[in-house]
Amino acid sequence: MQTAIKRMTGLHRCLFGALEARTDGWFIGLSARLWFAAILLPYYLNSAMTKVAGDSFPSAGAFAQIVPSIADQYLYDTAAIPFFPWHIIVIAGTLAEFVLPVLIVLGLFTRLGALGMIGFVAVQTVVDITAHGAATGALFDGQPDQLIDQRMLWVFVLLMLVIKGAGKFSLDHVLARRMRDR
Repeated sequence: MQTAIKRMTGLHRCLFGALEARTDGWFIGLSARLWFAAILLPYYLNSAMTKVAGDSFPSAGAFAQIVPSIADQYLYDTAAIPFFPWHIIVIAGTLAEFVLPVLIVLGLFTRLGALGMIGFVAVQTVVDITAHGAATGALFDGQPDQLIDQRMLWVFVLLMLVIKGAGKFSLDHVLARRMRDR
């Protein structure tokens, strides 16, 4: 019995060790960026587009989404809302929602972009719960469509990018090679 277990362990190490060696340096970064592009890029770009309305930037919709109590306090009149800090917060949030996802998909400044997106998801979650009344759900409840479950999966993909980077098939890799060659 022990001999069979040793053979299986050796086979396991050989098979999966080879798989790990062949995918090291490119698979996790590329697949995490592809997952992000397929699932979260359209979500964030569509959300960012709702914050830009015609010639009004930031729009009343942006204030309603990011700082709803302030938008309500000033009756959604963006000109009446104080520039500091509210316009700064809304402009920064809107720009982050446009720029960070694109950086991640391109693999440009990926670790920094993914770290920024983790912060963005955290702030987004707090705003969704406190200002928009979203229910968090609970972990280990068998309902993966709840807010907390979804956001934890999003953060996990982003965390993989922070830890492992974008991988060989990225602009980060191209830039790093150019810097090394100089």
